[in-house]
Amino acid sequence: MRMSKKNKTALIPKLRFPVYTSLENWKIEKLGNVTYTVSKKNTNRVMYPIYSINNKEGFLPQADQFEGVDSNSRGYDISLYKIIGKKTFAYNPARINVGSIGYSGDLYDIIISSLYVCFKTNDEIEDKFFQYFITTSYFNKQVNNNTEGGIRNYLFYENFSRILIAFPDINEQQKIADCLSSLDDLITAENKKLEALKAHKKGLLQKLFPAEGETVPEWRFSEFNNTYSWKLNTIRNSCETFSGGTPDTSKGEYYNGNIPFIRSGEIDNTKTELFISIEGLNNSSAKMVKSGDVLVAMYGANSGDVAISKINGAINQAILCLRHETNNLFIYQYLNHKKNWIITSFLQGGQGNLSGEIIKSIKLFFPSSKEQQLIANFFSSLDEVISLQIMKIKSLKTHKKGLMQGLFPSINEVYE
Repeated sequence: MRMSKKNKTALIPKLRFPVYTSLENWKIEKLGNVTYTVSKKNTNRVMYPIYSINNKEGFLPQADQFEGVDSNSRGYDISLYKIIGKKTFAYNPARINVGSIGYSGDLYDIIISSLYVCFKTNDEIEDKFFQYFITTSYFNKQVNNNTEGGIRNYLFYENFSRILIAFPDINEQQKIADCLSSLDDLITAENKKLEALKAHKKGLLQKLFPAEGETVPEWRFSEFNNTYSWKLNTIRNSCETFSGGTPDTSKGEYYNGNIPFIRSGEIDNTKTELFISIEGLNNSSAKMVKSGDVLVAMYGANSGDVAISKINGAINQAILCLRHETNNLFIYQYLNHKKNWIITSFLQGGQGNLSGEIIKSIKLFFPSSKEQQLIANFFSSLDEVISLQIMKIKSLKTHKKGLMQGLFPSINEVYE
């Protein structure tokens, strides 16, 4: 690809495959001119598979989205449901702003709720190209600009059809779609590799820490084979522990200082949204933690999460800080391994809050300092590999975002 010259009167992308640079500018049409609605009802009440659409998978069996329950089991009248054929787009008019739009592809003879808007593209548009178009920032902006309603906003086909789309000839559309699809395939492969690494670590944690009812792990480093059992101790007796607090939010002088203020959802972050002042720290129960401390989230959706602090900052009352007497990394890996057990044992239905007293009362088995260090180092090295994989995926996604911006011209620059 090579960069094309910017031209305010012509609509061409910043990036274009060389074979197409001599071709005409992209065409602009309203979506109503390149799409058409389809709405065949299931009037005979045929028991077709029932599907829904969400913003991650697109089309998926309704029972998969609603914990095994679908419209048939609810006794709904499916005669009004729409029959979906191959190569059909459908979206929820109340949720298209969050990406609730799907493409049936090779799926056919399925039904979806009559609430969905269903449409197909005409011969001028390559469907895969269109799938990428509806993920652009321009399309999302136009969706938000064209919704209407009161408490909940809707985008029905009448307004959807007014949105403009820019597109080249069908061959160039296919080339763009193939390019982005190849990148998506690579991202998918790297995500699978990441999941495999996480599963590998999970398996190793189960082998290198004692199972329930055991005093030693199934696997030990060779130098510790046939040695003593691990010793039982509480977190209270093996760690320095403390929680924090929140400065009075009505005191403006307590905030916007230079001390990062860590909340329960930020224990694994490299930066915080809020900062407090030294006055806020000194006049509240907020406590300072250091990079390398173990932080445990106790409240809300993050209850049970464990992280090594990456910053020097203050914590609030929703966080418990642990400083292990010999090895913070060991206790961090151990508590990560025990997270599901902690949640199952101490949170009603897996939801709710933990307390500092609960965490401090947890009993764990500890080996010698040397064995702790070997285990911590082993998992830290594996965590580095996982972190590098995460960074690689983020880099690929950033690359894709840049490609999208280059491959799709901005209609706004020409028409606004």
